[in-house]
Amino acid sequence: MGAKKFWEEVNSLPDKYWDEQKVKVNKDTIYLNHFINKTKEGVFKGLNNDLLFELGKELKFYKGIPEIFEKTKKIVEENSVFQEYNIKVEHYIVSTGMKNMIEGSIIKKHVEGIWGCELIQIKDKDNNWEISEIGYTIDNTSKTRAIFEINKGINKNPEYNVNAKIKEGNRRVLFKNMIYIADGPSDVPAFSVIKKGGGSTFAIYPKSNQKAFKQVEKLREDNRVDMYAEADYSEGTTTYMWITNKIEKLAQNIVNEEKVN
Repeated sequence: MGAKKFWEEVNSLPDKYWDEQKVKVNKDTIYLNHFINKTKEGVFKGLNNDLLFELGKELKFYKGIPEIFEKTKKIVEENSVFQEYNIKVEHYIVSTGMKNMIEGSIIKKHVEGIWGCELIQIKDKDNNWEISEIGYTIDNTSKTRAIFEINKGINKNPEYNVNAKIKEGNRRVLFKNMIYIADGPSDVPAFSVIKKGGGSTFAIYPKSNQKAFKQVEKLREDNRVDMYAEADYSEGTTTYMWITNKIEKLAQNIVNEEKVN
């Protein structure tokens, strides 16, 4: 089965299940059900987590990825003042995509953590692993949970509970020191959480994609994002300059606040 046909079928499923059974489905994650069903049908026979990891090596990213991860870290690492105040740049991926594929990609070694959808597998009649059930999902609303886990440091201290009350000033990564970069409507709740907490938001769109451009412009009009630009993270682009400038400002703000205290 080709990618085009697969995604056409996925996009038709919400209406199909509603028309046939009056059942609502999660549009962000229904594709997982389709992958599992096609595997059970034999269309994707042998699809398992190891294979998804290997397929992740074939993922292609926008220009400037993964280089920008290390370049942004160096902004702080090569500044003696920022180092004096133990400031550090960390990168996280929060995606509705498959975690195993992201972990198999070239960006894995450049990020501190990955949130994505995970699948449970069982052994088939030939004793080979195959995906069979949905284990964990990330959708437009649960992206905010991941952000709170980063904010409170749950990812670094698993013994903490994400719902535990922790004073804002005692949290590991303050919202105001976060930059959230994304490309679409599924990120609106996350954009809102970051903006409400005083953080920075940035939207990207693929080059020459008019539909995507209109989407991010609407996000700007609705005050969901501070800025947007073409999805090119190469040095010298608007995206690159906005991100690096913002990191420098945030780091300097931390220094200024520490001096006052």
